Amino acid sequence: MATNLPEHFKCPISLEIMSDPVILSSGHTFDRLSIQRWLDEGHRTCPITKLPLPDSPILIPNHALRSLISSYTLLPPLHQIISQPETLISTLILNSSSSDSKIDSLRQLARLSKRDASFRRRLVDSGAVSAVLFCLDSSSSSSSSGNVKLQEKALSLLLNLSLDDDSKIGLVAEGAIDRVVNFLVGAATSDCRALAATIITSLAVVEVNKATIGAFPGAIEALVMILRDGKGREKKEAATALYALCCFRDNRKRAVDCGAVPILLRNVESGLERGVEVIGVLAKCKEGR
Repeated sequence: MATNLPEHFKCPISLEIMSDPVILSSGHTFDRLSIQRWLDEGHRTCPITKLPLPDSPILIPNHALRSLISSYTLLPPLHQIISQPETLISTLILNSSSSDSKIDSLRQLARLSKRDASFRRRLVDSGAVSAVLFCLDSSSSSSSSGNVKLQEKALSLLLNLSLDDDSKIGLVAEGAIDRVVNFLVGAATSDCRALAATIITSLAVVEVNKATIGAFPGAIEALVMILRDGKGREKKEAATALYALCCFRDNRKRAVDCGAVPILLRNVESGLERGVEVIGVLAKCKEGR
């Protein structure tokens, strides 16, 4: 469907169809998530014109464009056109598949699964989880630009598959935590680390997963390391994931033992508001206090 839509429907940063278009003071329109990520990384210039922006840029919703995009996307969902999503899934695990074909399959599956719960369930039932984990394993050995793109798309699809509560425990059981923690520690890009942290938050909605993830070697430590060494969006996502995990009592001492308190205090001083929430939950245990 995306190939049939006008080019100006696509965000100049992500090159994806915009779901929440906003106008920057430079007059150019971007998808809110993409331009916010740009700003969170400390940039204060327009990505297109390179002209300077205010210290606190205002993002104005582009209601007209959003309405126009919505009217186009009322076309039949792509999964009604693709009768066999299993074909896309099989592309992910075939050794003969090129990196570009895998990225394209992941992009299509991620776009559909983001907005359609029934399609997500169909993907899970069709073995998509193991295929995505295979992609993450096969791409983790290299930081080439193609592999980085593959990792981002695979993590995005994994995040979408984690949106349904019924799938969260199954994802953990299939070994998703091992891969996600590996990307928290060794991902080539800040975006991949941010996606990995967001997946942790999503999986930790289920109470039993809080305990499982917290007890997984290196999981909490990796989030604390991102808070110490990361930047922008990845720090915010790591703080949110740590908060979700530390709502489970046993994880609070683990976070304290990893040195979370002084690191969080430094982050709060530098403006990470979400760190206050994590400090609040750590203060519920004796070690945190």
